[in-house]
Amino acid sequence: MLFRVVLGPDNIRRLTVNEALDSVHQLKGILRESLQLTQDFEIQFEDPEFANELCNLSDISELPPEKATLKIINKAPELSDDVSSVSSLDTASVASSQSPTSYPSPSSMPLRRHENSEQWPSPFPIPQFSYDVELRLVKGNEVYRQNGTLLDVSREMKSNILNAICKSVFSYKAYPTKNELALVAAELVKKHPCLKDPSMGTCYDSWTMSLFYKVGNYRHKLKEAGCSEVSVNRRTPGKDGGKRLKRAKRCEVNFLPDIPAGQCQASLQLEKAALMEEMKKRHHNSTFISAKMEMTFSLRRKEIVDEEPLVADVLTQWPALFLEEQVYLEFYRITGVPLKDTFFSSLDEYAPKIIKLYRSRSGAFGEDLKSLLDKLDQKTTNVVLHRKTTALQGLPVFMRENTNSLFKSCLQPGTQMGILSVIEDDGATADTVNGNVRCFSVIIEEHIVVDDLPDLPTALALLFGLIYALNLKYPDELKYTFETLQKVFMHLDTNLSARVLSFRNKMLRM
Repeated sequence: MLFRVVLGPDNIRRLTVNEALDSVHQLKGILRESLQLTQDFEIQFEDPEFANELCNLSDISELPPEKATLKIINKAPELSDDVSSVSSLDTASVASSQSPTSYPSPSSMPLRRHENSEQWPSPFPIPQFSYDVELRLVKGNEVYRQNGTLLDVSREMKSNILNAICKSVFSYKAYPTKNELALVAAELVKKHPCLKDPSMGTCYDSWTMSLFYKVGNYRHKLKEAGCSEVSVNRRTPGKDGGKRLKRAKRCEVNFLPDIPAGQCQASLQLEKAALMEEMKKRHHNSTFISAKMEMTFSLRRKEIVDEEPLVADVLTQWPALFLEEQVYLEFYRITGVPLKDTFFSSLDEYAPKIIKLYRSRSGAFGEDLKSLLDKLDQKTTNVVLHRKTTALQGLPVFMRENTNSLFKSCLQPGTQMGILSVIEDDGATADTVNGNVRCFSVIIEEHIVVDDLPDLPTALALLFGLIYALNLKYPDELKYTFETLQKVFMHLDTNLSARVLSFRNKMLRM
């Protein structure tokens, strides 16, 4: 079916939908994905029974049979009284209070991907194709099961299949690996065995190659259309002068979202200015800050990913990003995973097992691990917290990495990343297990970016969240430690290195 879609006075699009439409909800999903719509919206259509006057579309059967003109009406976001009362620069400041982090609903997030906002699925769901293609596949599968005859796939039919799968792939990942595309091709021939190609290896190799090139061509089209996540790679020099592809590498589902519908660069700069004014006040309004941070997410990601600023510059331009609650919210916007809940839930579950693993293997890791366990054994109060702290402190040791690269007792020149223990002013050395540490701070690029934190697990969670928020690379000397936090504690990605896989399996057996 052919649609003329009116998005605005100067934005009118032509859209062809090949699949049969069964509901308004299905049509909304197609429009949202094809036109990159991020806000909730209603559909109006020109009704020929009323001289083509606009009417709200409530049932798909109301549309004319072959082509129709649609108008997209964006719904105004529903703001609470708190937010609406602080929508200008001269708003009176309201003291923020400690409250549980309130995560935005998926529908309110500026997503490029479809409404599921999931990580890469396994098995990959093969999409529904157009009616005529599905009909041929059903009959082809029946014939194949009867006598093993493969379906003769026309060029047009193959193109239809590849286009549908390509869009589905891109809804999860803009830069899938060849292995991931091979898994997609395997699922395709598993669902439709009549599409097997016995002339090449695994019977789906030809589909893998076709998908590989089709996804590349689709990325090129989106780059020309201005899609942020792929157009950013028009300029790929990194800070070191080499070429570095800017893409999601750690299961980010919102790596570089486009500007929300109804907004532009200039309007988002005004929102940013309002946010900076609020941060100058002695008492911040947390509701106002969260609303503005949500609104400016796409602008912030573009600056951080595209321009790769120093952390000192981000501190100046986006000071709200380093508030504890905003670190949790930013991580959720990027990954769709709640950092605080997931990290501490995993730590609660794994800490006893990790300590048992450390005790069983302490002899293989010299004095470092034994010293941590001895200090833990001396504790008689707040044992649960110290057990969690010891479990995290021992990770670099168990991964055979330098624990001093992560946990520090003084701020040294050249420190790129770490947790600083701020000790009581009594001349003692920093000892997080013996208990003379007053608080903890997060260090990035020689700057204390978050301070006055109550315990080491909170500090490490915030450091991990800021690595995502600032699009930083894991330090080479701590790559296995951070891989463990990402893939074992946060469950982001199941493709584990041999060292991390060995740790996880041994720990789970405890």
